[in-house]
Amino acid sequence: MNDATLIILIHQALFQGCFLLKNFTLSRKLGAPVRGSNPEARRAILFFTAFILVSLLLAVGNVQFARLHLLSEAAAMVLCLLLLVLNLAFGLASLRNLGESWRVGVLEDQATDLVQDGIYRFSRNPYFVAYLLMFAAYTVLLQNLVLLALSGVGLAFIHAMILKEEKHLQNLHGQAYRDYQRRVARYLLV
Repeated sequence: MNDATLIILIHQALFQGCFLLKNFTLSRKLGAPVRGSNPEARRAILFFTAFILVSLLLAVGNVQFARLHLLSEAAAMVLCLLLLVLNLAFGLASLRNLGESWRVGVLEDQATDLVQDGIYRFSRNPYFVAYLLMFAAYTVLLQNLVLLALSGVGLAFIHAMILKEEKHLQNLHGQAYRDYQRRVARYLLV
């Protein structure tokens, strides 16, 4: 097994493991689902899965198709690991800070608190920022044009989910959410 494959597998075990553990424990605690069945969430989850599988296929096969040679392997590895550390930090902080308000997609029938502290002081969507960091990390690691293009598609899926959630949160929290939108960036700087 090559280094790129090992990195992706370990990262996915950590990142998705935390995600699944949060969903399972919170769903049991609330006695209700924490995953919405809206089309934006379904499409995004399918895309994220596809992106990860494509990354693994490229890594396992050491595929040279659409390969970009912009960085040395060592530089790509270091940059990838830095991005993955940031990914895990954003992901874990998101899961922790959102507490019982964590949901995957919009659940219209569930009211949640408006969380504005912790990492949510810097980004309204830090878990989605974590996914963007993952896209960047895998693209840098494998230096592949296909992953770069898929990262753009992933951003579009994430943005669609965010817009749906923003509409829901505006309806749920009104002016408090609009004030929060004015103070805190949707992603990180924008």
